[in-house]
Amino acid sequence: MPTLAVIRTGGKQYKVREGDTLVVERLAGEPGSSTEISDVLLLAHDSKVQVGKPVVSGAKVVAEVLAQDRAPKVVAYKYRRREGYHRKVGHRQSRTRIKIKAIQGGR
Repeated sequence: MPTLAVIRTGGKQYKVREGDTLVVERLAGEPGSSTEISDVLLLAHDSKVQVGKPVVSGAKVVAEVLAQDRAPKVVAYKYRRREGYHRKVGHRQSRTRIKIKAIQGGR
């Protein structure tokens, strides 16, 4: 059973171990359900490391969805002096809190 994996989700890469809790870009699923991440870039077990080209075939990470929430609001404010121009736009990113249950696959 691999002890470490590098996964890709939401355009970002995360180094995970079983039992880790992390916040990622929004994934489908209700809280309490299970989701699989098949974009595994690297698997490591003790001193054996398996690097994918680009992904490790047959490897997947099983995670439990803990919560669906949104990040704090980010405000973008544009202003041009002496021209009476200003724009204020807010944005809240959707995100998912997951807990890594199992890392499967590899040799």
